Amino acid sequence: MKAKIRGICTTALTKVLLEHGFEIVHPSLTIQKRFELPDNSAEPNLKIKDRFDLQGIRVFGTFDAVNAFQSILQSSFEDVLTRRWSVSVDGIYVGKVAESDEYTVYVNIGDNIIGRLPKQEYATADNKPLLVQVERKRIGAKQPVLTTKLKIVGTQAILAQNSKVGVSLKIHDINKRAELYALGKTLAPAGWGIIWRESSSIQSKETLKDEITKLVGQAKILIAKARNVEAPSLLVEGSSFMDVEFPYLAKQALDKLRASVAPTLNGHHFYKSCGGRVSMALEMAEKLLEEGQDRTFVGKIFKEQILNEFPEEGSQVDIEHVKLSGIVFQLGRATIESIDNEQMKYSRTMQSNGIYDGLDVKKEAEDKAESETRKGDWFITTKYFLRSGELKGIYINVNTPVEIYPNIIRYVDLEVDVCVAEDGTMKILDMEKLEKALERGFISKKLFQTAQEKVKEIVHANSV
Repeated sequence: MKAKIRGICTTALTKVLLEHGFEIVHPSLTIQKRFELPDNSAEPNLKIKDRFDLQGIRVFGTFDAVNAFQSILQSSFEDVLTRRWSVSVDGIYVGKVAESDEYTVYVNIGDNIIGRLPKQEYATADNKPLLVQVERKRIGAKQPVLTTKLKIVGTQAILAQNSKVGVSLKIHDINKRAELYALGKTLAPAGWGIIWRESSSIQSKETLKDEITKLVGQAKILIAKARNVEAPSLLVEGSSFMDVEFPYLAKQALDKLRASVAPTLNGHHFYKSCGGRVSMALEMAEKLLEEGQDRTFVGKIFKEQILNEFPEEGSQVDIEHVKLSGIVFQLGRATIESIDNEQMKYSRTMQSNGIYDGLDVKKEAEDKAESETRKGDWFITTKYFLRSGELKGIYINVNTPVEIYPNIIRYVDLEVDVCVAEDGTMKILDMEKLEKALERGFISKKLFQTAQEKVKEIVHANSV
């Protein structure tokens, strides 16, 4: 299988993929040099790039390639989260209308998935049954965005329904662009347009004509096949998509992989995910390492440069509580009460009334929550107090070890919690949610077992 990788984890992931038999295509000059790779412009089965928040990667590829990569990740990184989307990206479905409103037609595409089709597209759709394609908008969302303007994707070109001829912006040669545009005008069948992909710029006219003939044939077969398939169902499989999160331990494992190939400071992937001045300072420091500067000296200078970027006692920070599904809950602003290399305490003041889940006691505005965790711990202990100082209960959240960013405290909630009521009685909550995450492949068996072990440790510690 072939993989194309870009982003802050490129060196580490290149190493682990090469070790598992993948071929790296379109490597950057740096990666070619580090791994002594040849030029390779083959079409990848797997494409990997950074998530926008730099906390992981986004993966597109064939079902088999993504499946293999998921197995590699879960066996290599203890706390990695691998969230597969059950929808086929660019996949073409025979859909069945479920309901509609003023702007949207809700289409059942199978497996209890309801997609959103713009009302104006359904109004002009005259092909029955309803053929829809998953667009590359809101990828990963519960309700995919659909279109009736189908695209048949080939190696050199894309056949696009109700579209004009287009040429990839990655083709910069003006004469070649004009040539491809003219050729597309002559080859495009009625009701379809042709979008030339980057690879088309180095192909002969005969090869491109053969490609279009093949795509037109596929379109005809698709439309004919749709008449004999019961809705809802998948007709043409597109790409598989996976969102990957690298928490605390995964970043450390990535550091070790990178360090075996290139000069790397401890905490490399954490500091890269900080972005901004921290990431820039890291790049400068590791250039000094590459030049042969003393590691202890470089590490000391780097820490001095970034010291003021991180919170200290009295700092205000946001709390990012990340669910296994990937949804991020902002728990509000907290004040750092104390912080050192091993332990951190922070507090929040409740802003509204409600109920403390699990404790089954009232949450009142101006209650105080005091949280405590240690470096590397798999849980956060939070004590809830009345404004007067009376204890309401203790909530112990099982999670990946906390990471402290310049303005944020972040961790991934593993769903399981232990509640200790005012009278000392304990309850274990939401173990079934962790089991469901295991069933869906979000977490590995090892991470599931680790969470179970941590719950046992917490219960034992609070029973003494």
